[in-house]
Amino acid sequence: MNLQILQEKFRNLEPMLTERSRRWVAATEAKALGYGGIGLVAKASGISRRTISRGVQELKRFRGRRLPPERVRRPGGGRKSVLEKSPRLMRDLESLVEPATRGDPESVLRWTIKSLRTLAERLRGMGHVVSPPIVGNLLTKAGYSLQGNRKAREGSHHPDRNKQFEHIHLEVLRQQRTGQPVISVDTKKKELVGDFKREGREWRPQGRPRRVRVHDFIIPSKGKAIPYGVYDLTRNEGWVSVGIDHDTATFAVNSIERWWKTLGRSVYRTAQSVLITADAGGSNSARSRLWKWELQNLADRTGLTIRVCHFPPGTSKWNKIEHRLFSFISRNWRGHPLTSLAVIVNLISATRTGKGLRVRCELDEGRYPDAQKITDDQMAGIRIQPARFHGEWNYVINPHVVGNETVIS
Repeated sequence: MNLQILQEKFRNLEPMLTERSRRWVAATEAKALGYGGIGLVAKASGISRRTISRGVQELKRFRGRRLPPERVRRPGGGRKSVLEKSPRLMRDLESLVEPATRGDPESVLRWTIKSLRTLAERLRGMGHVVSPPIVGNLLTKAGYSLQGNRKAREGSHHPDRNKQFEHIHLEVLRQQRTGQPVISVDTKKKELVGDFKREGREWRPQGRPRRVRVHDFIIPSKGKAIPYGVYDLTRNEGWVSVGIDHDTATFAVNSIERWWKTLGRSVYRTAQSVLITADAGGSNSARSRLWKWELQNLADRTGLTIRVCHFPPGTSKWNKIEHRLFSFISRNWRGHPLTSLAVIVNLISATRTGKGLRVRCELDEGRYPDAQKITDDQMAGIRIQPARFHGEWNYVINPHVVGNETVIS
């Protein structure tokens, strides 16, 4: 039965019921509902589960027998509520639950898990006679509930954030209209290799779950996997290089080159340029000298003009690769321990969607030392053209060949 219907029924009957009849009506409704009925009726009527259970037992005991005379409690009789005994209780409880907003920034519970037991102990120390269940009831009546955190704050917005989104959109359309490749790139979350617990569930014979490690400490002999992805926006096709060393700009550009040689070159036979959309941070950071240096080397080796558009800081979730490739990889391997690099490569390669996504994945066993420095002389040799609009985010890198250079709009 719908909770709202039950609540409406008890509101209508309330003025006509005595203490005993109210208890028996609640018990009758609970019995009619079957399993879980007592909890649902308690929630709808405000009557405690203990009282409803007592009513159920009384219905069994007096079935078909003459009822004993009812003793009706006079108005105002019975045990006083805890709030009547302690008028300051609710104020003290709220000061513990939200010390920062209730004028008590030094509260002991500011840095403590606020369980019902902890709150009750603290309140008893303040002179109140309460138990954990009473604290729970008071919080519920005051409009509190157990809630998790919600991701909502994106931090400060760059004033040209939306303009940069529009700029990227126009550049992507322009590149696609001319039949040139457009790719979205990023590093997926690093994963420990081994029999570790994974979020999610998978079908297994009943009573035979996979047995995994209790603690998530890296296994030195297996290390970690670093998946770097390249997503072709036009063809809905993904490439992932699984690295085992460091997530550096050299590793990132090498992954892009492997995509080009393995997939891109055979499809875009007449390509003269490639547009890369990337985050503003990480191994493909807009401020990384090594990233630009490696892109110059890539342009020289392939003869491609490389156009780059970075998303503004703090907006990585808008990068297409996040929700068109990485999200489906995570869904495909949920609940499956990543016991080896081969398992990771196979799970990524097997990722498919109803809209035709296909993924190619290969292991990259190369070594990519971190903290590589690019000198000012090396930077001066990069044929980079910053765009007029936010050149730190939008730029073109031309190969060291004789010919017409790309014009920045």
